[in-house]
Amino acid sequence: MIELGVNIDHVATLRQARRTYEPDPVWAAVEAHLGGADGITVHLREDRRHIQDHDVRRLRELTHIKLNLEMAATDEMVAIAAGLRPEMAMLVPEGRQEVTTEGGLDILSQEYRLRMIVARLVDAGIMTSVFIDPDLRQVEAAARIGARVCELHTGPYAHAFYERGRDPRSPAVVDELEKLRRAGEAVVGHGMRFNAGHALTYFNVQPVAALPQVRELHIGHAIVSRSVFIGMREAVREMKRLMREAAAHAHPSHP
Repeated sequence: MIELGVNIDHVATLRQARRTYEPDPVWAAVEAHLGGADGITVHLREDRRHIQDHDVRRLRELTHIKLNLEMAATDEMVAIAAGLRPEMAMLVPEGRQEVTTEGGLDILSQEYRLRMIVARLVDAGIMTSVFIDPDLRQVEAAARIGARVCELHTGPYAHAFYERGRDPRSPAVVDELEKLRRAGEAVVGHGMRFNAGHALTYFNVQPVAALPQVRELHIGHAIVSRSVFIGMREAVREMKRLMREAAAHAHPSHP
């Protein structure tokens, strides 16, 4: 059954705008859980622009669903992850000037170093994930470094959807979905878990949720944005309903 991981980074973005104590990301995580989230995702960035170290510590202590820590492949972040031991650590590229993550991790250019980092995370008992573009060469490299999960970057799909008619049958959208499908098939073929995420919204999520063998979607900005108007619990519930409907319709024998 397809699962939803809710990224709560931008609850912290709102808090950090005033350098105050609210809204509390932990409170958001609890509300997301009550709305049906299967996991919570946070990105502890090098510049600490939103999520802070104490947020991750409190989330580790107080949430009752799995925690996915997005992190750059640095010694500092590996040490933090090893100390906190989230259920999953996802290696992502990171740039100080970017507004949000702009592309997948290039494993091919740093394969030896990433293999060592994955080994350190595995030694700490943490499931390792990599955020990559739907590129078959990157999938193969992810398998070689020992990743257990590949989260495929859905940003190009989402941008095509928005810019090319907002129609899942648009040729540009179909092309991006096919890239995701082929890469997802390769991920599973290499014995890894197929997750996906980035720029997914209430309007474009269903074609991705309907992809064969996709296990989990990670969605943040759209849910936090809608929660401003209807509350986190209901925003999560609505997103999960859309995902489950799409998956059930596409694969009726696999609820």
